[in-house]
Amino acid sequence: MNPDTIRAGREPALSSLVYVVDDDPSIRGGLSSLLMSVGLQVNAFESADEFLASQMPDVPSCLILDIRLRGASGLALQQESFRKRIRFPIVFLTGYGDIEMATKAMKAGAFDFMTKPFKDQTLIDTVTAALIRDEEALRKERAIAEIRGAYDSLTTREQEVICLVMDGLLNKVIADRLGLSEVTVKIHRGRAMHKLRVKSVADLVKKLGPVLPRRESP
Repeated sequence: MNPDTIRAGREPALSSLVYVVDDDPSIRGGLSSLLMSVGLQVNAFESADEFLASQMPDVPSCLILDIRLRGASGLALQQESFRKRIRFPIVFLTGYGDIEMATKAMKAGAFDFMTKPFKDQTLIDTVTAALIRDEEALRKERAIAEIRGAYDSLTTREQEVICLVMDGLLNKVIADRLGLSEVTVKIHRGRAMHKLRVKSVADLVKKLGPVLPRRESP
């Protein structure tokens, strides 16, 4: 079965997406209509398998998930999502919620846990907050990927030099350690700084420090 894809009005560029998984068609449709009414784009599914088999664009997203589904439960889908590295926030909905299920869901990383019936505005606010969190996480992931790409574009020698620069070593010391001339070290250092788009050692450490794995002290 194809997902119920619902969009508000004209089709704008896909900037965010809300997934709904609920095996009750009336609830699935009601949730989709509510979110559509505030301009959100929605993909709705009746089962965990349909959701997992769907295409998931790399945009800020969240999942509204019924905890009791025919087939795999919502908690099982949460675990499978983590296994498949589906990283966006999950908001659980249930009419049969209890403290034990809520605790399991939240400990496993759920964004929120809401009991039916719920206020429309409360759900809208929760989904909005989840999308904002995912947008921030996605922005950070992309920034880190860009920095890693820039570092990987360096030659092996440039990487060696730049790591020693980050350790606070002077060009002369780096030259002695690598068996190079100081002029050669300056050339490698300059090229690496240019590729990484940094102008100072402080900028270099700030940019690469959180990305590169920790190295053993020499």
